[in-house]
Amino acid sequence: MARNILVVGELEGGELSSTTAELLALGTRLVDGGAVSVTLLGSGAGDAAGAAFAAGADNAYVSSDAGYDDFRSDQWVGAVEEAMGQSSPDAVFIAQSMAGRDLGPRLAFRNDTAVAMDCVSVEDDGGDLKATRSCYGGSAQATYSFATSPAVATIRAKSQDPLETPNDGGGNTVELSGAGDSRSEIVGREAAVSEGLQIQDAPIVVSGGRGLGDPEGFEVVEELAATIGTDKAAVGASRAAVDLGWYPTSQQVGLTGKVVTPDLYVAIAISGASQHMAGCSGSKTIVAINRDPEANIFTAARYGIVGDYKEVVPALIEAVKNLD
Repeated sequence: MARNILVVGELEGGELSSTTAELLALGTRLVDGGAVSVTLLGSGAGDAAGAAFAAGADNAYVSSDAGYDDFRSDQWVGAVEEAMGQSSPDAVFIAQSMAGRDLGPRLAFRNDTAVAMDCVSVEDDGGDLKATRSCYGGSAQATYSFATSPAVATIRAKSQDPLETPNDGGGNTVELSGAGDSRSEIVGREAAVSEGLQIQDAPIVVSGGRGLGDPEGFEVVEELAATIGTDKAAVGASRAAVDLGWYPTSQQVGLTGKVVTPDLYVAIAISGASQHMAGCSGSKTIVAINRDPEANIFTAARYGIVGDYKEVVPALIEAVKNLD
């Protein structure tokens, strides 16, 4: 059944975000003869339209008004609804980002429909869209159908594959209205600074928890990540470790931190509380190192090592070195 899909795009440094490209590719797999459209707002939006077409979009609704650079929900909602009025979408896909967490429920309420948040997949089931998301802190998955239209879904980063081969054709560009006035004002911004590979982009994440015993325990975690390669591995931390001041907030993995979906997640001295698993349950492979054989992390891990990290991790570092 042909359907139209609208992706609410996001820009990073004036360029199309990787998650937007993933959602556009998902749209191409579900339209079944319909059209995939994207909204692009902020400085560089017009220039990013070409990348959106290559990623799978047929239409780009853009406004390069710098007033959209800082996310303000009342401005973005108006622009997205303007694009919805012209594209008549059967489904609206948004990244599970700061913007998506706000926009998804607002759009659903204003259009008398429903939203499925933090989805890991959206599939066509006999002509109906079915959205799957984690529940019970990542211990299970629930699948939902939509009784209203348009279906709205926020989708987790890295849960979808971008197009293997970029489209070589162009698309239709439509100008949206400028940002206009906003009821909210941004009075300051403090960016969390982290060096090296970002944990949400890393194919390997090595995380430490409160079981390390003290902040010095992260030295061996960092050494393991460095041995694997700073171009491949990043260091994360549990909320308990972050709350104790042992590691920066920018590296927190979990329900209130970053959601990561690496190929390999190494959990060192992490118990595996549901809040933490909600941030890493999408990992392809989880390796757990914990001295407590009853730790919950082992129920989610593909491989587990019961032992003191002070003995296990140095041996693992040497094993990785010997791979060279």
